[in-house]
Amino acid sequence: MSLFGKLFGSGGKGGKAPTAQEAIQRLRETEEMLTKKQEFLEKKIDQELLTAKKNGTKNKRAALQALKRKKRFQKQLDQIDGTLSTIEFQREALENANTNTEVLKNMGFAAEAMKHAHDNMDIDKVDDLMQEITEQQELAQEISDSISKPVGFGEEFDEDDLLAELEELEQEELDKNLLDITENVPLPSVPSSSLPSRPAKKKEEEDEDDMKDLERWAMEAM
Repeated sequence: MSLFGKLFGSGGKGGKAPTAQEAIQRLRETEEMLTKKQEFLEKKIDQELLTAKKNGTKNKRAALQALKRKKRFQKQLDQIDGTLSTIEFQREALENANTNTEVLKNMGFAAEAMKHAHDNMDIDKVDDLMQEITEQQELAQEISDSISKPVGFGEEFDEDDLLAELEELEQEELDKNLLDITENVPLPSVPSSSLPSRPAKKKEEEDEDDMKDLERWAMEAM
């Protein structure tokens, strides 16, 4: 039997132990009672100090008696302070124990729920299911890759031939633009003064010079 059981009785062999909430509530009530007792003693101490001051010079005996009562009240107040500290510590320990009990109870409840949820699960079936999902994902990826590939319907072309044909088209377009420019560019007027004589050139050189002049005019017009 515990010390408190010996002091206050355990309520019989079949007595039900108090719950944590009941014990916490009683400790709080005790704290409130002792706090009120503190306030009462503090007022009594103030009164005795006031009495001692009033009779300090007039009635020394009354002043000494007031100081003695003040000492007794102070001693009781100190005892209550210690008791309140012990009760507060015990109440906090009970509150923590009650919290831990509730936490453990809820954790046990969650564990049972998880166990029940896993009762209908077979790890082998889960592995088979995940493997099947992986295979289906890989198949879907292969299908997507096949669909995204360009389809030539059996026709294949030489890329070099295509590039050569493209170059020819670009050259034709460039020649056409150059011809349009030369037709729209006005030719320079014939100078009134006679040109200085120059040595006769061969026919090929003259034609080359004419082509260079024509290209230069075309570039200036652009």
